[in-house]
Amino acid sequence: MADDRNGQYLAVEILKGGASMSKVAVVFWSGTGNTQAMADAVAEGAKAAGAEVSVFGPSEFGKDKVAEYDGIAFGCPAMGAEVLEESEFDPMFTDVEGSLSGKKIALFGSYGWGDGQWMRDWEDRCNSAGAKLAADSVMANNAPGEDTLDECKSLGRALA
Repeated sequence: MADDRNGQYLAVEILKGGASMSKVAVVFWSGTGNTQAMADAVAEGAKAAGAEVSVFGPSEFGKDKVAEYDGIAFGCPAMGAEVLEESEFDPMFTDVEGSLSGKKIALFGSYGWGDGQWMRDWEDRCNSAGAKLAADSVMANNAPGEDTLDECKSLGRALA
């Protein structure tokens, strides 16, 4: 009888997502708050899909943490000549890049000029590293509108 009860509890935990909950990391850098708003929406979408979500700045995340997560969303705005932020985010991403093979990831960020070349270059880096892009990358021209935030929520759900 005790075995039956334990089996019932396990089934309830699985149905609730307790035993099979995915872990998602949202790692981002934001200078103006635009990419942070996007990161918040990504985290909200992943949580709504039942994932356990941890949010990190680039100084808090490294290759030692990659294996702890089922999915990772990386967010960074375009800077300078359409490149990733160079003092904090790009060094962190370069550090984790070699650990992304087979990892489910997603990319997002904002830009104020150009046509999104930084995102295409970033996607190429991820594909070369063997990462699996779980969803189309999300870009916002300056502040993200409601449609873009909804895309970010979908991106988070895709990682969960």
